[in-house]
Amino acid sequence: MESEAVRKARAARQASYALANADTTVKNNALTYIADDLLAQASSIMEANAADVAAAREKGMSDAMIDRLTLTPDRIRGMAEGVRQVIALPDPVGQTLASWDRPNGLHIDKVTVPLGVIAIIFESRPNVTVDAAVLCLKSGNATVLRGGSEAIHSNVALAGVIRHAIARAGLPSDAVTIMENTDRALVGELLTLRQYINLAIPRGGAGLIRMVVDTAKVPVIETGSGVCHVYVDKDADLDMAVSIIENAKVSRPSTCNAMETLLVHKDVVQPLMEKLVPVLKARHVEMRADTAAREAGGTGIEMASEEDWRTEYNALIMSIRTVSSLDEALDHIRRYSTHHSETIVTENTDTAERFLQEVDSAAVYVNASTRFTDGFEFGFGAEIGISTQKLHARGPMGLEALVSYKYLIHGKGQIRQ
Repeated sequence: MESEAVRKARAARQASYALANADTTVKNNALTYIADDLLAQASSIMEANAADVAAAREKGMSDAMIDRLTLTPDRIRGMAEGVRQVIALPDPVGQTLASWDRPNGLHIDKVTVPLGVIAIIFESRPNVTVDAAVLCLKSGNATVLRGGSEAIHSNVALAGVIRHAIARAGLPSDAVTIMENTDRALVGELLTLRQYINLAIPRGGAGLIRMVVDTAKVPVIETGSGVCHVYVDKDADLDMAVSIIENAKVSRPSTCNAMETLLVHKDVVQPLMEKLVPVLKARHVEMRADTAAREAGGTGIEMASEEDWRTEYNALIMSIRTVSSLDEALDHIRRYSTHHSETIVTENTDTAERFLQEVDSAAVYVNASTRFTDGFEFGFGAEIGISTQKLHARGPMGLEALVSYKYLIHGKGQIRQ
């Protein structure tokens, strides 16, 4: 008997043929129905989500993970707005990247095409169901969604809304499929189905990403894991630094673009900590610091360990390290960063330029919060993930990251001599 993974991957492959050739108007109609229906069905979606949140609390899931799981009216409106932003974006399919003629008379066009079928493996955050589905739809790709068991009711409800909207637009509903069986063995099977799946994208913690990379026989884009840094230089505006640090850590600590480690130049550690510590304590942030930062910050700060420098907390916890120079800050980032997002706070343009050029991460900032590493904030509409690798796609992945290309060659009877 065939497994759900095989059945749904095959169905997605079949649907991908029609979707790849759908025109922009039809795809945008489907997206419009999705945005409208998310709002119209908000009550039933939140009812399903409430069952997941209740189960998560019963299991003792952390507050940060429950935050990632929870849907609210504002978050559903945000999903719908993300869909409408994708509608407004240019269709990435069928774009001519280059054209040229050969001396033998052949005319060659290089044209963008969908990847085919994309498997999205994710945890906790139901909004990924919508983000992934709409980006794949606009880019002409079918998708197989496999969320975590902790969000199964939410994900099934959202996928049901999406599939109904797709069918209303005249496209095959199997352009978006969701695996309802939460058996982890099916994930491993899905990742081996090379005859149906063209690409797998994991979204979640380091353990999930490692499992997908180690298991998959299909191509994988690594996303998400974020040990992000803020470096406060000796020439920083300290009031600006406090504002950026607070936002990067506190605004939504469960996300991969939240700051985990603060690096502070030794010349400003005392005045910075005097300003920063009261702000962070008021926001209930647990600080773990080296000796110099602890002495500057006063009581109530734990000693940081080696493990803290490499930890993605996804919670109101942060590590603080004092450095003697930009070079020392760069060395720390090279050693511990997951190549996601890093920022420098400085008024020195030469220092800022060195930081921009020498930090090898997907997003590198000067005087801004790491929390901006996000497809919505970059103007991509929804995002399908944040790639921390370099091949094919890097950083927030919008529509342009979900197409490949092929060559279309027109001849007049030429044969190769």
